[in-house]
Amino acid sequence: MSTASRALSRPDLVASETRSRVLEAVQRLGFHVNPAARALTSGKTGLVAMCVPTLSNPFFAPIIAGAQQAAEAADRHLTVVVTEGSARREAEVLTRLSGQVDGFIIVAPRGGDADLLEFGATTPAVIAERVVPGLTSVIIDTPAGLRDLTGMLKADGHRRVAYLSGPEGSWMDRLRCDALRESLGPNGELIVIGPLPPTFRAGAEAVQGILDRRATAVVAYNSLLALGAVYQLHNVGVRVPEQISVASADDLAALGLGAPEITTLRFDPAGLGAAAMEALMRLIDGRPPAVPHTRIPAALQLGSTTGRPATDV
Repeated sequence: MSTASRALSRPDLVASETRSRVLEAVQRLGFHVNPAARALTSGKTGLVAMCVPTLSNPFFAPIIAGAQQAAEAADRHLTVVVTEGSARREAEVLTRLSGQVDGFIIVAPRGGDADLLEFGATTPAVIAERVVPGLTSVIIDTPAGLRDLTGMLKADGHRRVAYLSGPEGSWMDRLRCDALRESLGPNGELIVIGPLPPTFRAGAEAVQGILDRRATAVVAYNSLLALGAVYQLHNVGVRVPEQISVASADDLAALGLGAPEITTLRFDPAGLGAAAMEALMRLIDGRPPAVPHTRIPAALQLGSTTGRPATDV
C-alpha cells in the first residue's frame, strides 16, 4: 500500500515501471485519490487558487484556461477567485484561503509590493502580469512589442500619439505607458487619456478627447478600448487609418475579437497561465524555478487600422 501511495503522491520516488502498474490497477478498480486523506499524509490539499481582478475583461479567460490545463496535468485542482480590482478584497481572499490551498497565482495584483512579499514569504505564490522583486513572476513582454509598434508609427510619420490607459492602479498600465513614452523619444508627444475602465464603451467615449488633442495615432491599453475607439471614430466620420491610426496593446485574435483587423500585439495568454501554474508547482514541491521572472514574447501583428498620418485631422 505504501508503494501505491508513493506512486500516486510522489511519482518521482517510484520507478516508472512500478508507477505504470499502479496506474493500471487504479484505472481498473476505478480508484480516486481522496484529497482529505492526501492532505493528512502529505500536508498538501491538491488545491491551488488563482486570483483575478475581474471576469468582465476577456483577457483573463485564456489565462485561466491555460492554468487549468496545466493544473489538471499535474493532478491539481484549480479554484478561481475574483478580487474586483480591490487591494482590500485581494488581501482578504489571500488570508482566507491561505490555509486551504497549496499555493496561489495572483494575476495583476492590486496590493503593494511589501504586502505581497510578506505573503509570499510563508505561502507559495506566483505573480502574473506584474513583477515584484523577490517573488516568482510571469509577464507578457508587451514593452518590447510596444517598442516595435512605436517604431512603426514613427516611421510612418506619427509624432502625436494618444494612449488610452487602463484601470487605475494597474502596474501593467504604467509599464505600457512608460514604454510608449520612452519609445516616442524627445521628438514625439504621448497624450495620456485615462485612467479608463478596459471596456468598449470607455474607448468610444474617449474619442472626443483624442480629436480635441489632435492625435494622429491611438494606442489602446486593451482590445476593447481599441474597438470602442474605432467604432466611435467611424460614427463621427473619421476614417481609420486614413485620418487616424488605431492599435491595441493586447492580442485580439487570442480573445476571439478579430474584426476589424486592428494592428495589435500577438502573444499567448494561455501560455502565460500555463507557465505560471508550472512555476507554482515547482514552488509547492520545493523546487524554485531557475528563472524567477519569465517573459512571454509579444510580437507586432499588422492590421488594417494603421498607416501614414493625414494632415486634415
